[in-house]
Amino acid sequence: MDKNCILYLENGESFEGTSFGFNGEVLGEIVFNTSMTGYQEILTDPSYHSQIVLMTYPHIGNYGINKLDRESDICFAKGLIVRENCFYPSNYASDESLDSYLKKNKVVGISGIDTRKLVRIIRGDGSQKCIISQNKDLKKLKNKVDEYPSMKGRDLTLNATCEKIHKISAASNSKTIFVYDFGCKRNILRILNQEYNLNLVIGPSDTDPEKVKEINPDGILLSNGPGDPAAALYAIENIKKLIGYKPIFGICLGHQLLSLALGMKTFKLKFGHRGGNHPVMELDTKKVEITSQNHGFAVKEEDNEDIQVTHINLNDNTVEGIESKKYKCFSVQHHPEASPGPHDSKKYFKKFIEMI
Repeated sequence: MDKNCILYLENGESFEGTSFGFNGEVLGEIVFNTSMTGYQEILTDPSYHSQIVLMTYPHIGNYGINKLDRESDICFAKGLIVRENCFYPSNYASDESLDSYLKKNKVVGISGIDTRKLVRIIRGDGSQKCIISQNKDLKKLKNKVDEYPSMKGRDLTLNATCEKIHKISAASNSKTIFVYDFGCKRNILRILNQEYNLNLVIGPSDTDPEKVKEINPDGILLSNGPGDPAAALYAIENIKKLIGYKPIFGICLGHQLLSLALGMKTFKLKFGHRGGNHPVMELDTKKVEITSQNHGFAVKEEDNEDIQVTHINLNDNTVEGIESKKYKCFSVQHHPEASPGPHDSKKYFKKFIEMI
């Protein structure tokens, strides 16, 4: 197929490829995901807001798109980069092709890229700004990329949250969880509501702590979400006011925000952790879980008498979980709900339920 568009990186590297999906131009932060499947869940995960996703697995789109595997109602990823896009999927559950789905959701795709070389560049130079365009004037592309804001320092939670407080009911005698929606994946809510029979009250990321106390939940969940956690100052302050009030469980961005509220610090990883095969050790038991991950920031390990580091990433020894028995709260950096990925860490939902 004709090489009719270009991917231009902040470091000056460029790749010519073939356009698919929505016909347009898009800017974002380029990140790579090593999952072999799950491209639909990845595209619809709110944590990918303002990012352009490079899939390392070479053949993407082969099982199409279905109605069940969406983590939200829209695509939050701004662009998709693949080695080869499959225009003719084959799967009993498929409703449409990836190409058709991207067109409907206005997501720009580029295929025919040497994805192995591109991943090596990102691993060497780090995640960075990029542009996908059919305009091949490199000088103009460079100017656009230079003007685009970097992810560090950007609070994107308000762009990914729900508009107002809403409920998902279970049995009348069930416990109630308040979910701070920073960009919550649908499977987190499904597991809590359908598998653990919990009433859920889901609130926007800026819900006032006093409103949470009026609801009087049995526990509070801090969801995943996009952006730099340290930039979400309002969220950190709100969580501070709720620490010690009821048991708290944080996932991914929620883990980072809880850590910041407890006095720890975060930093931007060179190229992040995104995929379904990241080994994490639970320090108490020395057991290793294979986990699903999607984050570009991490918690910095520091001495704090009220906080115990419970998990570490075995690839780079970064913090993957914390707990404060004093304040009855804990969090994990990886995704216990997976979607996509393994279910080794699903047990943390049960731990949360036992706490409340």
